[in-house]
Amino acid sequence: MTTWIGIALAVLAGVALLLKWRRPVWYWLSFGVTLAILRVLFRYAAVMEACRLTVPASRMRRALARWMKKPVPQQRVPRLLWIRPTRTGLRLRIRLWPGQDAFEFAAASDRLRHSFAVHQVTSREIKPGVIEIALTGYDVLKRVQMPANTERSLLKIPLALVEDGAVHYRDYREVPHAITVGVTQSGKSVTQRTVIKELASQPVALVGIDCKKGVELGPFARRFSAIADNPDDAMELLEALVARMEITYDSIRRTQRISADTPDAEIAANIWDLPEDLRPVPIVVTIDEIAELALSTKKNDPRRDRIVKALVRLAQLGRAAGIFLDIYGQRFGSELGDGITMLRAQLTGRMVHRVNDESTAKMAFGDISPHAVFAATQIPNNRRGMAVVGYSTGEWVRIRTPHTTMRQAVAACNKHAHLAPDLPELARFRPLHDLAPVEVPAVIEAA
Repeated sequence: MTTWIGIALAVLAGVALLLKWRRPVWYWLSFGVTLAILRVLFRYAAVMEACRLTVPASRMRRALARWMKKPVPQQRVPRLLWIRPTRTGLRLRIRLWPGQDAFEFAAASDRLRHSFAVHQVTSREIKPGVIEIALTGYDVLKRVQMPANTERSLLKIPLALVEDGAVHYRDYREVPHAITVGVTQSGKSVTQRTVIKELASQPVALVGIDCKKGVELGPFARRFSAIADNPDDAMELLEALVARMEITYDSIRRTQRISADTPDAEIAANIWDLPEDLRPVPIVVTIDEIAELALSTKKNDPRRDRIVKALVRLAQLGRAAGIFLDIYGQRFGSELGDGITMLRAQLTGRMVHRVNDESTAKMAFGDISPHAVFAATQIPNNRRGMAVVGYSTGEWVRIRTPHTTMRQAVAACNKHAHLAPDLPELARFRPLHDLAPVEVPAVIEAA
């Protein structure tokens, strides 16, 4: 009997090790989550005290102990409200004692990670006096597997997986304009393909500027309403978008009909307040390499000045007209010339892939968080698609985009080519369909 028990335990341990190596999600849901919960319950008080996350007993309790000649009361441990297991880890809801701060737990995240023997620990404040600590049981970003059910809506797409297992969304209505920075082979193209693949099935117009002769965006031509593959066409395309933006504002102004008897809810201030039959189609503009537009060998280049001026106007005024910018580049600093810093100030979304120097990360995160700058410089070379996303609030997270091949993105664009709207203002920039590949692999089509 003892022999059979030993064999069963050995087989069970072997299965656990195999799952941990090949299927970390299955291992976590079958073995890891139980072990982690027990570890937290048994170690919680000792870990809080070792990490200096406790507070002294109240003055009343200490006074009573002195009067009654009893030992000094122990340190008070923050109250653990509940533990909730997730697909990738645990979430702990903790109530703080007076005098404690959420920043103390954020600063102690590395010590908590070692104490609870988990891969990652992050914390956030839920409300005054209550924080939530997310424990990630394994390296979620090593092999990105997006959840089967993700939220999708107009101009809101799932883009990547966050290090704590949550899904990172690109929501154009909340963050209308964004910049993505990274060196060659860092994963910018993978992020770009994922965005295009997700937007291809939505009723939006895709516009691209790719001054590398269209090698990056040309294969998606069947789904794009306009593409420019050289700086001259890019200048004219951007100015045509500015003209369309002004026409859209004229339409909004005619529809407002402001009068004393008009309810506030019926007054239009952007395209989303217009009736659906009058609402223009939103436009997402993808610029593959900003340096090809902003750099110039001439001291005073009229073409370059017109391009930057049009970009600044679209970044400042395009949101209400339904025009959104996605700008990609290896660097995005003042060395690109006048107007670049003004343009960068209008780009709320900041994503940095692997960079070779700290100054490149500072171009995106210098005004957000120095910790995000440091994190961007620590991305390893073998983690293509991994990036740091910063928010204007000073918060930042690590994400990684699932690997999207060129063929998968092309297949999505060809499948939804009928959704590409015809924009009269951009008709001369409409790509030739016969330049785009038409074959769709059977495996991808079935998916």
